Amino acid sequence: MSRLTLSPNIQGADDFYANLLAAHEGLTKAQSDALNARLILILANHIGDRAVLDAAIDAAKSAGPKP
Repeated sequence: MSRLTLSPNIQGADDFYANLLAAHEGLTKAQSDALNARLILILANHIGDRAVLDAAIDAAKSAGPKP
């Protein structure tokens, strides 16, 4: 089983972030949300490991605002 990588691991992270922001330029909030959802599903399919995906969901939930 693979483990979730939480430490910085993206080559050219600043360029990736700029590309991600550029992909959202000119989109409405709904279109931007839909793009994010499609990207998440594409990357989840690429990862394919349910344990890693579940760990990523847990990490995202714990990093977000508390109710």
